[in-house]
Amino acid sequence: MNEMSSPVVQRRRLRAELRKARQDAGLTQEAVAAEMDWSLSKIIRIETGSVGVSTNDLTALLRLYQVADAEQTKELIELARGARQQSWWSKYRSSISPVYFQYIEYESAASAVREYQSLVIPGLLQTEEYGTALIRQHRENYPPKRVKTLVEIRLTRQKLLLDQAKSPQLFFVLDEAVICRLLGDKELRQSQIARLISMSTMKNVTIQVLPFSAGIHRGMAESFDILEFHDGADVLYFESSREAIFSRDEAEEVSIYRELFGHLRAIALGREETRKFLEEIADDIE
Repeated sequence: MNEMSSPVVQRRRLRAELRKARQDAGLTQEAVAAEMDWSLSKIIRIETGSVGVSTNDLTALLRLYQVADAEQTKELIELARGARQQSWWSKYRSSISPVYFQYIEYESAASAVREYQSLVIPGLLQTEEYGTALIRQHRENYPPKRVKTLVEIRLTRQKLLLDQAKSPQLFFVLDEAVICRLLGDKELRQSQIARLISMSTMKNVTIQVLPFSAGIHRGMAESFDILEFHDGADVLYFESSREAIFSRDEAEEVSIYRELFGHLRAIALGREETRKFLEEIADDIE
């Protein structure tokens, strides 16, 4: 799915247009709620994109906002319809957390993904075996069926994100600790190292290992993703064993982590150096 056809991107565009139209009309959210006989929370949810808006409700809103241009009205109605489209991940809504569900939505539409990991192989680079073992250890209370579902989601993300006509640019920085921990697992290490080497040859994928020789650095206690979009409204994502934190539309915070990612790339091994590093490891464990 490309960025422009993604429901999440169309939802973002729609909410921005509706907010602008309301402001141009000189109306507050409270005034709109009163005029439409809606709860204030409904108009807030529509403008934040957390719920869809029906064609009838949208038409009534545009009438209130005095949007009379037929082409503009048609475009906004098409955006609303597109925003309500079902996607491949829709069937998994009840199986994953709302934050992870939202992350998948944004990832599917991103023009670039930048990820730093200090502990584990990133999901998009994992083998099925590694992903299964990780989820079993990470979420040991999960029944086998749920583990299988989460691995299925991960593999589908990989396939669709990497095989689409216009795949996003993917940048990964892995602390050397990630590789060392992997090498401790004799059953997983060979296939997972081979996977990393294979992925590192793809044109849209850049993998860099941050070696121990870099010493103490600013990202040691961090793991994060930055999802970038053509409209500049990037997303910052954190995940831990207990909860996930989602940050959206907070330009200053995103900027801080974008700068940190650039710093980590600068002190990491280059793309070719990383591939040689991984190939040497592969030779040693064969």
